[in-house]
Amino acid sequence: MKRFCLAAIALGVFAGGCSSDPVGPPPRITALPRSLTPHEQSLIQADNRLAIKLLQQVNADTRDTMPNLFISPLSVAMALAMAYNGAATTTADAMRSTLELDGMTVPEVNEAYRSLIKLLRNLDPHVQFQIANSVWYRQGYAVKRAFLDVNRDYYDAQVTALDFLSPSAPATINAWVSQQTHGLIDEIVESIPDYMRLYLIDAIYFKGDWTAQFDAHLTQPRPFRLEDGSYVNVPTMARGEAQLRTAFRPNATVVDLPYGGQAFSMTIVIPDDTSSVDHLVMALTAEQWDDWTGNLHDAKAELQLPKFKLTNDLGLIPTLGSLGMGIAFGCEPLTADFTGIHEPSELCITEVKHKTYVDVNEEGTEAAAVTEVGSGLTCACGPQRINIDRPFLFALRENLSGTILFMGVIRHPSTE
Repeated sequence: MKRFCLAAIALGVFAGGCSSDPVGPPPRITALPRSLTPHEQSLIQADNRLAIKLLQQVNADTRDTMPNLFISPLSVAMALAMAYNGAATTTADAMRSTLELDGMTVPEVNEAYRSLIKLLRNLDPHVQFQIANSVWYRQGYAVKRAFLDVNRDYYDAQVTALDFLSPSAPATINAWVSQQTHGLIDEIVESIPDYMRLYLIDAIYFKGDWTAQFDAHLTQPRPFRLEDGSYVNVPTMARGEAQLRTAFRPNATVVDLPYGGQAFSMTIVIPDDTSSVDHLVMALTAEQWDDWTGNLHDAKAELQLPKFKLTNDLGLIPTLGSLGMGIAFGCEPLTADFTGIHEPSELCITEVKHKTYVDVNEEGTEAAAVTEVGSGLTCACGPQRINIDRPFLFALRENLSGTILFMGVIRHPSTE
């Protein structure tokens, strides 16, 4: 019997600056419009645990090949959750464990994602946050109706049967990706191999200005200390003394920079002089993250923050395999079980690509991430200055629910 592999799951994430209110910052959002359900709380905690271990593993995998790292763990989690609906037996067990979903049933996960998608989309009228999903399957291929329905109903996915043999098929998928990411990600499928049967795509779009923007006239080259102790001058933004959300912990300084009505923010963590950003990342736990964000308080401080722009192109199969999902990539011999998508069993995941982009400037943040999971016949304190002048950890998050959207490490900001 021929064996085919679970085709691409792709997801795009975009973040950026929207125009600021000329009369001052928008009203602060201090609470969610409703209380989180117990299942939503469990899912957010699971996604945040995945975010931390994904960052740790990717950082370890790429430490010697790229100075800066940027990923979207929420996008990876949501795309894999769509695929999880088609997993069975030990493949489902491995995916559940890797995605930190132990203790939740598949219907509970789906329901929690559906309600969270609706909640986060409309949370801050001054910040655009959009989530879109789609399922593309080879025309004539017998994908189970229940699998298509659950992704349409719970992930609001557009479901399309597409002629994968048509020369225009990749352009059709890429046009959807480009539309959802406002053109920042314009290609996820270069060509469609003969063995491809299914693409799942998740796109997240975020756009928001800093609540308090930086004055571009104050941006100038300032020294940034690299890991080897040397210095390089990088364009660095500056703010005079003003209210700033900070936390001073024994091993790190935490700064929280809000967007729009302050429901969303960038959280920056700078290790103390006796530590390093790698040690900070590898020692990070969900409890440590909660300690950092839970102890933020208002204080007057000056701030200097490098402008930075970076792109990453990652292959995540080794990372996800290290985290326990190896069975899902088992094609030769076939060990993966995605009979929830198609029977008899012939699908497995063979490719996981994660492309990201982030640009942090005086107005705000613009970021994007696309993950493609493809398959084939073979595997593949008081007033002070906070000077962010050495390698640091950062994340974009939604504060009121605690959801981590993006995480990254900056070791060498761009000097452009």
